[in-house]
Amino acid sequence: MKIPETAFTVTDWSKVSATEHPSETGMAIWRTVQLGDIRIRLVEYSAGYLADHWCDRGHILFVLDGELVSELRDGRTTTMRAGMSYQVSDFGDAAHRSSTKTGARLFIVD
Repeated sequence: MKIPETAFTVTDWSKVSATEHPSETGMAIWRTVQLGDIRIRLVEYSAGYLADHWCDRGHILFVLDGELVSELRDGRTTTMRAGMSYQVSDFGDAAHRSSTKTGARLFIVD
């Protein structure tokens, strides 16, 4: 990742507009800041959320609150709790999708 030249910036996430993203089940609410090619998001998944697609994009994901299950297309699953993170590349065979029974709040950089 190469962060483009930019001034020191503070983000007040409560002032970033929210967008709703319905999924197979549940809803995701994104607050997004774009910095060149880098997308920075505060994401909230509702209880019962299940992604409606397999994602091939690389991410750095940090769980702020709740519990998230990250499933790889090959069948492996990992349960993530507050304070845990994962990193996945744009390259390789790590297609993944997320779900949560109870809801989760995440900080994602991709």
